[in-house]
Amino acid sequence: MSTIRASEIGTYLFCKRAWWYQKKGYASSNTDELAAGTRVHVQHTRLVMVSGCLRVLAYIILITAILLLAIYITGKII
Repeated sequence: MSTIRASEIGTYLFCKRAWWYQKKGYASSNTDELAAGTRVHVQHTRLVMVSGCLRVLAYIILITAILLLAIYITGKII
């Protein structure tokens, strides 16, 4: 049993013959376009990861600011 990937489903839905060629191991004639698409996906993945890290950093800064404000208002040092 082999795993079915989402890209295979997309290929099949777009063109059943392209999916069949891919399963039989025929090389694609649009390798430049495929490589460009892969580069775009890699870049997008990096941007998503960076935005996630920045979100975590923002939450840490927000929590720190709230704690410092609470310390300042109460006048007590932990």
